[in-house]
Amino acid sequence: MSTPTPLGRGRSLLTLDFPQSLAVYDDYPTAQRTVDFLSDNEFPVQNCMIVGTDLKQVERITGRLTYGRVAAGGAMSGLWFGLFVGILLSFFGTGGTGAIILSTALLGAAFGVIFALAGYAATRGQRDFSSVSSVVATRYEVLVEHKVATQARELLAKLPGALPDPFA
Repeated sequence: MSTPTPLGRGRSLLTLDFPQSLAVYDDYPTAQRTVDFLSDNEFPVQNCMIVGTDLKQVERITGRLTYGRVAAGGAMSGLWFGLFVGILLSFFGTGGTGAIILSTALLGAAFGVIFALAGYAATRGQRDFSSVSSVVATRYEVLVEHKVATQARELLAKLPGALPDPFA
């Protein structure tokens, strides 16, 4: 495990000397709103941290994969790559610029289709969907340096709904 780069006097970007919990929230925007409120009230926010805990992976299914969709995606990907290569080659080539760009774009699209279909066929139907995934926290805790914790609590008491109900 690596440690963050020190910032003089033994401090690093991702640590506080003696952190105290200011509040715990269920979502990041609420924790961010808390720190923003403190900043708006000229609190020294360099003494704050937002720490996400209880990580979970969330995967959102975006659609069903078919050979047609895979081929179309491969063609577009290959087309863009071929276009890029064609533009680079056109800088150094002596022939017609348009012909170089068009031919490399078409070759890129063809190879994109071939490689995408080969990769999809290799999965043998075990993943017939497309998705996006992200790792998110389920709780966000705002921590402050012990030397300014009282000041932060007093300021936060002025923000309606800032502190979660401990009895909820």
